[in-house]
Amino acid sequence: MAASVMGFAAMAMIAAGCSLGATAGQETSAAQPPEASSPAAPTTKIQKPPPVDADWPRWGLTHTGVSANNISPRFEQDVARALSETPMLQNQHIMGFGALNPEPRRGEYFWEDLDSRTSFMRESGGTGIITLCCAPDWMKGGPEGPTEESAWKEHLEDAPYPERFDDFAKLAAAVARRYPDVKYFMVWNEFKGFWRDHKKPADYKGYTEMYNKVYDAVKAVRPDAKIGGPYLGFDSDSDGDTELRGPWGAVSRHALDAFEYWFKNKKGADFIVVDGASPTETHELLPDAFGALAKFSAITKWLREKSGDLPVWWSEWYFVPEDGTTWDEPKRLAVQAASMMEFAKSGASTALYWNPQAKEGECRACMWDPRTGALMPTGELVGNFTRWFPAGAELVPVTSSDARVRVLAQPQQLLAVNTAGKQVTTTVDGKELTLKPYEIRWSDR
Repeated sequence: MAASVMGFAAMAMIAAGCSLGATAGQETSAAQPPEASSPAAPTTKIQKPPPVDADWPRWGLTHTGVSANNISPRFEQDVARALSETPMLQNQHIMGFGALNPEPRRGEYFWEDLDSRTSFMRESGGTGIITLCCAPDWMKGGPEGPTEESAWKEHLEDAPYPERFDDFAKLAAAVARRYPDVKYFMVWNEFKGFWRDHKKPADYKGYTEMYNKVYDAVKAVRPDAKIGGPYLGFDSDSDGDTELRGPWGAVSRHALDAFEYWFKNKKGADFIVVDGASPTETHELLPDAFGALAKFSAITKWLREKSGDLPVWWSEWYFVPEDGTTWDEPKRLAVQAASMMEFAKSGASTALYWNPQAKEGECRACMWDPRTGALMPTGELVGNFTRWFPAGAELVPVTSSDARVRVLAQPQQLLAVNTAGKQVTTTVDGKELTLKPYEIRWSDR
């Protein structure tokens, strides 16, 4: 990849709070030092997911500021080879998050970064997704030409001006034409620029107007394209007067209003896109780190009911409070594994891991080692879910005699996660299991 990508593109806003995954293999587990944990709440009952393509991988990742294609050709090949063992979904934004301005001047396109990322997706056997965000500077009050360093920092998240919605829709159509093998497109990201103050209502009318123009433009050039929105963050507080609430808190009324307006007034949608975090806006985990994960199931269920069971995509999800909280590696791994169980049991169609950027050094949360290209525990976790719990997988009701051990099973494979900071012995599937603190275990059935 060109050296320029390592500079300004990496300065594009990278979402914080990325999570970490779990170990892979048969009868394997992660190392786990003891750590205190409160009792975990039981997980949701198994919900049958809506129908999707038979070969839909269901699980995957989003590329961010620095990815495998930004280090060296040899490194890219090594990571591609590792990912190709279990092909999964791979998502890339058109601007920011590792991609320079795709249309620095009206009608003048710069495709180098998107070409490189989509090429890596193909090389690694991935199913490509493109997020139609963010917008070139001249569409949001800035000058024409390559994006300046200050603009990456200050204006990446600005929305196009309403008078430029048609221009952004034309750019989206140009992207769809250029990458005919990419079938899935998400429109925008977290209402960026449309919801500056989350204590106040979002500009959902403005977003919906832009979404509809993008939907029409992309469908006109690619009738086969699958398009989803609104890519809305479902914020929650410890309390609130909304119908979507539980022990984990209450989803913001503003988020629900934004979703309902978009859903009622959209031109069309092939799937629903949302994101969110299990902590509240004030960084609380209610009732604890594992119990708070029930928020993901509750939102998925609500969306499926509201939408007439359109496929629900989680474009991002987070579970570590963004207040400086740090956990030992084993607990982080266990919470991520348990969160993915929630997606599987609630019938979410897709969950994309926001892969943090790292060019060198240690990166516990990364999918692959920035130094060697070998899959890290997070990458192995996503790969295991892709392999064992794809779309259409038959989930088998299996219980644990100790509620602190969460389980997920299909006819050939069982996943058990100890949510306690101490050793627990339980009976699962007729077998006695002893799990170390926060141990994650995959085993044949």
